Amino acid sequence: MTDMSIGVISTPRNVPAPGTSFVEWGAVLAGGAMAAALSFVLLSFGSAIGLSFVSPWTTTASSMAVIGSLAIFWTMAQQIGAGMVGGYVAGRMRSRLGDAPSHEVEFRDGLHGGLVWAVSIIITVALLLSVAGAVTRAGTQFANSGAAASIARSDPNAYQIDVLLRPTGKDAPALLAANPELRNEVSRLYAVSIANGTLSDADRDYLAGIVSQRTGLAQAEAVKRVTDSFAVTNSAAKDLADKARRAGILTGFVTALSLLVAFAASWWAAQRGGHHRDNAIPARFVISDVRRGAL
Repeated sequence: MTDMSIGVISTPRNVPAPGTSFVEWGAVLAGGAMAAALSFVLLSFGSAIGLSFVSPWTTTASSMAVIGSLAIFWTMAQQIGAGMVGGYVAGRMRSRLGDAPSHEVEFRDGLHGGLVWAVSIIITVALLLSVAGAVTRAGTQFANSGAAASIARSDPNAYQIDVLLRPTGKDAPALLAANPELRNEVSRLYAVSIANGTLSDADRDYLAGIVSQRTGLAQAEAVKRVTDSFAVTNSAAKDLADKARRAGILTGFVTALSLLVAFAASWWAAQRGGHHRDNAIPARFVISDVRRGAL
């Protein structure tokens, strides 16, 4: 009788069973929630400290530059710190599947840290959108109220138009009783000209005629007043737009840089958390553990 042996092909232990994922979303969500919460707390704390240094009465350009630099530093620090804590939590809580080599385990731990980073960003963005929506709704309701409606309809060029149409001489009181629609027309003309970046000759002459009739100035003097007034308004609008552009560029650059560094920090911290998990190192965040080689 001949013995027939059946060969059994064994599956390596580092290969998961069909349908099994190496990603443990419980650990990822826990780390992401921790990172988002800590980021919010640190951001709120930094905002409170920053506001305590700002005064509407004594603020200077140098002090604003210092406060801006501190704000940039704190924005990066809080994102990096929150990412490290969340990544460590995910790496420490994740279970090591199978008998994968050490480099594969480190990669999986780091990947969980990266997922924590992504989840925390999604949570933060969702919270910001929710807050922004609430603020927008509250602002709309406030703007529709009586006193707020007049503020919302206020003309940003009102002062320059007042200067433009300011009457002079003994006939000034009588000239003050002008048609209010004239101000609206001049305001619209200013807005369009500022948007175009220039005041056309036709609009300048038309404004000069209005100013001459309203103020009693000679035509040449009225033209000069129109030219000077528009130059001041246009320069202020350009300066404001340029400051907004620079602020937007700086904000975008700092945000992107801090998020990239936070991603690397979360990846590294998750690997350290996995290292502590596999070597049964107590998670004591004290200097003595660091000196013993806990990190």
